[in-house]
Amino acid sequence: MVFSVFEIVNLFLDELTEFKRDVLEFLRQPLEDGYVTISRARQSVMFPAQFTLVASTNPCACGYYGDTIAQCTCSPRQREQYWAKLSGPLMDRIDLQVAVNRLKPEEITQQPTGESSATVRERVQQARDYASSRFNNAVNLSCNAQMQSRDLHKWCKLDDSSRNLLEGAIRKLGLSARASDRILKVARTIADLAGDDELKTNHVAEAIQYRTIDRMQ
Repeated sequence: MVFSVFEIVNLFLDELTEFKRDVLEFLRQPLEDGYVTISRARQSVMFPAQFTLVASTNPCACGYYGDTIAQCTCSPRQREQYWAKLSGPLMDRIDLQVAVNRLKPEEITQQPTGESSATVRERVQQARDYASSRFNNAVNLSCNAQMQSRDLHKWCKLDDSSRNLLEGAIRKLGLSARASDRILKVARTIADLAGDDELKTNHVAEAIQYRTIDRMQ
């Protein structure tokens, strides 16, 4: 039995590493397929569960690993145990992994100087419209996140320079095929934001930089 009516929602998980590992592992299916399966003795039911996951966590138990002001008091073993709840297959399904540094005092007190939310929204909408027009004749495909491996071969073609860069990252970081696909999806989105039809080396390089946790491990 499948329920097909759904609404895309956002799910924010604060202190991600404080959740039990089996709870986090349950996220793998909906992150990959957009639905969850509930099985009981007499039947299995599939519920739509397409959502955008946003999560945050400290870099270690004490919270100061990599900090430029306070010193981390955790041992390497304690840091390893802290991150052990986040399995490789789960992290593969998270497109953007970004380390956020402590704000400097002057950054806390100064007036905001960045773009307004309205400006950012307009740019994002333009990129989504750009992607939607590209997938105009594709079945069940309206945005970059929905692309499967077969779609990447068509819409994310790489030149020799970009391919060498990605292959080097896969070897150095020990990335899986799924993580490589995620990099291509992010690179395609970066290109869309720039209004570029073709993927370029700088798009792929920026997408690789968003695998922060892969580089830390």
